Amino acid sequence: MAKPAVILDNGTGFTKMGYSGNSEPSFIVPSIISTVVEKQGATVQDLDFFIGADAVQKRADYNTDYPIREGIVSNWDNMEKYWQRCIFQYLCADPEEHNFMLTEPPMNTPENRELTAEIMFETFNVPGLIIAVQAVCALYGSLQTGQRADEDGSDMPITGTVIDSGDGVTHVIPVAEGYPIGSCIKHIPLAGRTITEFILQMMRDRGETLPPDQALEIAQKVKETYCYVCPDLVKEYQKFDTTPDSRFRQYKGTDLKTKKKFNVDVGYERFLGPELFFNPEIFSNEFSTSLPDLVDSTIQACPIDTRLPLYNYITLSGGSTMYKHFSRRLQRDIQRKVTEREEIRAKKYPDLAATMKKTEVNVATPPFQRFAVWFGASMLAICPGQTWKTRAEYQEKGPGIMRANAVLSSVNG
Repeated sequence: MAKPAVILDNGTGFTKMGYSGNSEPSFIVPSIISTVVEKQGATVQDLDFFIGADAVQKRADYNTDYPIREGIVSNWDNMEKYWQRCIFQYLCADPEEHNFMLTEPPMNTPENRELTAEIMFETFNVPGLIIAVQAVCALYGSLQTGQRADEDGSDMPITGTVIDSGDGVTHVIPVAEGYPIGSCIKHIPLAGRTITEFILQMMRDRGETLPPDQALEIAQKVKETYCYVCPDLVKEYQKFDTTPDSRFRQYKGTDLKTKKKFNVDVGYERFLGPELFFNPEIFSNEFSTSLPDLVDSTIQACPIDTRLPLYNYITLSGGSTMYKHFSRRLQRDIQRKVTEREEIRAKKYPDLAATMKKTEVNVATPPFQRFAVWFGASMLAICPGQTWKTRAEYQEKGPGIMRANAVLSSVNG
């Protein structure tokens, strides 16, 4: 019996890893690596590096690097080391005995796919490899767990819009019949890390005393624990001003150096953090396009015959889409824009108003939203007839075999 495939979903902030057929990744590890500081005359051991939580603890004495920037690999030497620890230290797997499915961001360059293939086939000697587009994986996983899923899911048309927001970047990707519409993919430079930095700056401006070494971590915990999306910004301000005692929260922590306990008040940043997606001008004057505007303009740029299903199924992926009421606010704002446009069109063409079909916007929240890409890849890897690029093909034709995406042809049958 063939061993399950290894699924590696490398993101800017975290890497999810595990085996195909599982509903959850076995490990979720920060995408960070710490390598030893090279000193003159000193020998550097090949294995003297750490990843994930171990790398965070070694910040003082080691060179720390995030090998993935905005979803794209920026340091291939460190990425190879990172994969090595993922496979041998965390998964404890022999790469020569498992097929590997890796994920890639939308519009990843063919050169990056070829470099990935070279490392996987030549360094780790994997028998089979697929590099799947993250948006397709997320959409497939969402449809598998939603009401639109068929009994076996094999003949299911993969059409919809994916909003993927992780730690580094937020992408809006329209997918038609399993293929991303590349010319219409858009992104905004706002994601989890931006919101964390914004919350940290708000607390510092208010005069909160934070341990310098833990400040970013505290802001991240505040974001994950207390933040939510409000329906109306002005009304939410009024609620906080009239009843602050019931709205404000307090974060309690301990200084790791002095061991003293401290308290941090959590106030307006509870709703202002996620509000960056809907009113980004409160954070920066350089970028003012909100996420609902971006989604609407993305779908409007797509071929006209695909717009209706793209509005009908918008799925969320990534940890930065998991704020309370996020999907409800997003659906409301997009629906308003669509309705306003249809009303203008109806006034302009009154004779056709009765026959015009109204567009319904639906934003889905799959149960595996935080790691939707990994879950979708896990399900895709066990699809019957999945076409893996083999080591024999690589040795015969070279890394160019990865320029075509095998996962799409097998999904669409």
